[in-house]
Amino acid sequence: MTAAPTHKTAPSPEAEDADAGASAGTAGSDPRLEHGPPEHVRTAFGVRDAVPRPRPDLPGPAWRCDSLVLRPVADTVLAAWSAGAIEELAAVGVDGLRLARPVRASDGRRVVAGWAASHDVAGRVEPRHDDVVAASLRLHRATARLDRPRLVDDRDDLLARADRAAFGERTVALDPETGGTLFGELARRRRPLERPSQLVHGDLFGTVLFDPSDPGAPPAVLDLVPFWRPVEWAAAVVVIDALAWGGADPGILTRWAHLVQWPQMLLHALLFRLAVHAQHPSCTRESLQGLEHAARLVGSLLPPS
Repeated sequence: MTAAPTHKTAPSPEAEDADAGASAGTAGSDPRLEHGPPEHVRTAFGVRDAVPRPRPDLPGPAWRCDSLVLRPVADTVLAAWSAGAIEELAAVGVDGLRLARPVRASDGRRVVAGWAASHDVAGRVEPRHDDVVAASLRLHRATARLDRPRLVDDRDDLLARADRAAFGERTVALDPETGGTLFGELARRRRPLERPSQLVHGDLFGTVLFDPSDPGAPPAVLDLVPFWRPVEWAAAVVVIDALAWGGADPGILTRWAHLVQWPQMLLHALLFRLAVHAQHPSCTRESLQGLEHAARLVGSLLPPS
């Protein structure tokens, strides 16, 4: 499920659905973030008498209610689709990953009054960036069996526009000061990707959980943010985010250089994040610095324009 607001600490990639009112500038006024799930929502998910306890170690706001975790969602359609996709994957299992299995309300709904529920999974977000890239690759071996959802084509939110701009499929107005100029410079070095597309999670950074009490436990994935792009691109998005926002060492670029068309995958991922940043109203020239750092590193891997 897509929480509101989203997980990242830097202002640039944190608004997964600014059009739905989930930006950092507006989320603070959401009463759901102050009081947790109300009684009628807890009743719908079968935990009416549970005392909601915040889970600050999860991405975005979340409350544990008995054995469930309830999270506010910004996009009901996306959250409902994500829950269905996770259910489908959980039915057969994903090698090397745990999945937060969604819970339906008593009337069968996946989202009630802006809330979705899942079984609790142990863990917290940790800066294990290479492990998140590996989790991305394992997850996408499983999602290859999933069909292309309509919402990939129907969505017209900030992330969808940024994705299409990054691949040269749409022209989007980008603020020059917050990434538009850099986007234009780097887009000239873009070349077509030759890998097939499939369903991928395009926003894994800062959402994969690791259980510190059980180092051998597989990482846990909470939801899916769908894109129809190459598997290697999704891994590259994790790397760009880790460089820009997570303090990853530059060696992460070479540790995954065996992936097909890696420099171009990184460039397309960087263009995607720049397009998000340059559209988002909360972003500033100062918050662009992380992506500028990533751009310098990625640029060194590309042939001259």
